Amino acid sequence: MHNPTLAECEAGNLVSALEEMRTQGKVRWIGISTTLPHLSKFLDWDVFDIFQIPYSALERVHEEWISRVAEAGAGTVIRGSAALGEPGKGLGKTERWTQFEAAGLDDLRQPGESRTAFLLRFSLTHPHAHTLIVGTTNLEHLYENVDTVLAGPLPAEVYGEVKRRLDARGVKPAVET
Repeated sequence: MHNPTLAECEAGNLVSALEEMRTQGKVRWIGISTTLPHLSKFLDWDVFDIFQIPYSALERVHEEWISRVAEAGAGTVIRGSAALGEPGKGLGKTERWTQFEAAGLDDLRQPGESRTAFLLRFSLTHPHAHTLIVGTTNLEHLYENVDTVLAGPLPAEVYGEVKRRLDARGVKPAVET
């Protein structure tokens, strides 16, 4: 299910129907794409096998919830890990990317590494990010994304420094609910 509300899931016993389909062997897994505030309740239901959750260095609201989902035994699929790419090179919004500059993240990038690649590596570094969705319609971006994944996660000290700098700018995980 993609971003339903609690009310939509409760209407018509949707989740019960999905569980019945799983019991009958018609589906193997039940997944949901969601955000706060619904995420916490959906996790409490203990019926979803996988959660699709937005996360990037520039959108850290769900950072701690990604860990909670994984610790509960469900898989995590991260969407939005590159914040739609840099303005002018992707579809990212300028107002979101101003935090990248304000936090001084450029000096943490590897030589020749784009900002978008750096954000992908940041998301890859989260210890409970099982899968990242990285879409593109541009072949050049696809090659860059593959190279980025092959470069691997950020070093632990860089990952920590990114979070420290963004915390100082107010780009933080959500307060526990």
